[in-house]
Amino acid sequence: MSSNLRLGFSEFNLRMDNPPVQKIYEFEDFRFDAEHLMLYRRGESIPLAPKAAETLLVFIERRGRILSKEELIEQIWPDAFVEESSLYLYLSVLRKILGNQKSGTPYLETLRRRGYRFNGTVQLISDGSWEEPHSASLQVIEPIDSFRSATTDSLSVYDLATDPSVWRQTNPAVNDLTESRRDWPLRRSSFAAIGVALVAALALSYTYFSRRHSINPRSINSIAVMPFVNESGDPNLEYLSDGLADTLIESLSEVQGLEVKAHSTVVRYKGSDARRIGQDLNVDVVLKGRLIKTGEDLTLRVELVDSRNENSLWRQNYGKVLSGLVVLQSQLARDLVDELSVPITDKTREEVAKHGTENSDANRLYIEGVFHARKITEQEIKQAIDLFSQAIQKDPSYAKAYAAMASARRSLTLCCDGHPSELVQARDAAQKAVALDDKLAEGHSALAAVIWMYDWKWAEAEKEFQRALELDPNSAIVHFQYGDFLGRMGRRQEASVEGGRARELEPLSPFFNTFGAGRDPEKAVERIRFAIDLDPNFYFSHLIASGIYRERKMYAEAIEEARLAKALSPDQTWSDANLSTTFVNAGKPEEARAILDQLLLRSKSRFVPPYHIAMVYNNLGDKERALYWLEKAYDIRDAKMAYLKTMPWKNVENDPRFQDILRRVGFVGAK
Repeated sequence: MSSNLRLGFSEFNLRMDNPPVQKIYEFEDFRFDAEHLMLYRRGESIPLAPKAAETLLVFIERRGRILSKEELIEQIWPDAFVEESSLYLYLSVLRKILGNQKSGTPYLETLRRRGYRFNGTVQLISDGSWEEPHSASLQVIEPIDSFRSATTDSLSVYDLATDPSVWRQTNPAVNDLTESRRDWPLRRSSFAAIGVALVAALALSYTYFSRRHSINPRSINSIAVMPFVNESGDPNLEYLSDGLADTLIESLSEVQGLEVKAHSTVVRYKGSDARRIGQDLNVDVVLKGRLIKTGEDLTLRVELVDSRNENSLWRQNYGKVLSGLVVLQSQLARDLVDELSVPITDKTREEVAKHGTENSDANRLYIEGVFHARKITEQEIKQAIDLFSQAIQKDPSYAKAYAAMASARRSLTLCCDGHPSELVQARDAAQKAVALDDKLAEGHSALAAVIWMYDWKWAEAEKEFQRALELDPNSAIVHFQYGDFLGRMGRRQEASVEGGRARELEPLSPFFNTFGAGRDPEKAVERIRFAIDLDPNFYFSHLIASGIYRERKMYAEAIEEARLAKALSPDQTWSDANLSTTFVNAGKPEEARAILDQLLLRSKSRFVPPYHIAMVYNNLGDKERALYWLEKAYDIRDAKMAYLKTMPWKNVENDPRFQDILRRVGFVGAK
């Protein structure tokens, strides 16, 4: 994460009920300054978003207790209604930062369907000393709350265990403690009278929990399909190991009643053990696989693992020549559904095994194209377009390849300064996809995006978005695109719902979190910091961060973020136009003029969206030239014109000529 994201916590309105004063908590290599909400590891500051720091404080002060998600939300956001996904975001960040204790036990433990618990052995430096911490008086915080809370969800007393060894051997709340501290309640004579009751209650709690939540292969409701490990020795086959898992995720998502985690969620856990994946993602089972390619022979070894105890539930090897890739994928999908014993209809079974083409070469080219298109840089998108084109040549009836081609060309236009003519080709590809398969959600969403951004036909675009969601209500990208469309139409409340649904479906996607900042300044900073934590090299996150910091008048941070976005993706000029706005607001118009000179010079050798040049002229207060370049953007149907209604044009917005452009684009009577 870039250094400029280390914001002072004093800028945020933190609303803890009784914030501690002069308290520093120590656990192994970590120290947490409760007054300033700062976390340190071996003396080095670790940047945390404000709510992440508040979440950690809640856990530390209630160490050993099992906290439900409802209790955590009430403590962290006492005066606001928030989605559960907001809590999951910060839990994920804290798990990643804290990791495991030296004993191997995670600091943050997930207890399935019960809640979460902080397991660290905490020392309180009572006088707040920091320079010479070992000379400060230390107080060991005993985990009495863990024993007390364990009795709160007990069953009937008639089920109590009588053997004290039962709870010590089996209960995770006790086994996570050192030997001396496990015996702590029993060694104090003052607690002798209640020792037996505590033992029995803990044994009962564990018996009920394990009996209720042990995973039966016949009742699996959720699964995480991990990216397969490429053991071929050829790094160029990463696309195939990644893509095979992605295709399987897509196939399994057709099964009603089975929760399948999205690619953007599971990819972050590649290489993790099944227990951690199960705890973090709350899934019953994890599918892992290894890909081996020798010459033209392809071997896929898969294993279904119980996430609770890491027992192997099913293993299978699949061997095919590369030309039999489609058959391999279909066979794996069918076998896995049978093994999960999920009740499905014959029609759904057909959908699970369907991959859009019987041509393995076309299928392989499509998978590789998706792999490159996800990286959203000019070079990668162009490579993806070439691969999709080859796939279509192999199978001219491959609807999914046409839809992917349309989306890639749209991305090239929006993200990498592609010429609007790319949208004409995108429309042709999307129309072909829909003609070949009217039930393909990707085809309708790709067509909706082009109709919106190039044809400027709002009602027709919305109809296609709604059709796409009717066909695939669990598509995060369609929810996001539809939300973006609604926002640009000025329908903010509806847009917020759609954007929230996209993040709910893919809570660990940098893309959806980047564009989910909202209008609240504090929440916007939290969201964008989290998005950058997810992928520090995703340039759009830094671009959006620049705008957020500018709105807060944090100009140094805004400038650095815009420059970082440019460095990560030098072929786009969104960040240049954004940076010019920041320079003008910061009282540095000469810097904005330098950007303008660079854009004009660049436009002589390659395409620069006239919309971006118009933005810079508007920032500098040159109304005539701003309107001139907006007319040029209108003439070539610059895709950014679809954003005209909701972006700031304060120097020209009251000019009749600007209002006329709004009318011609389709924003009749817009202000």
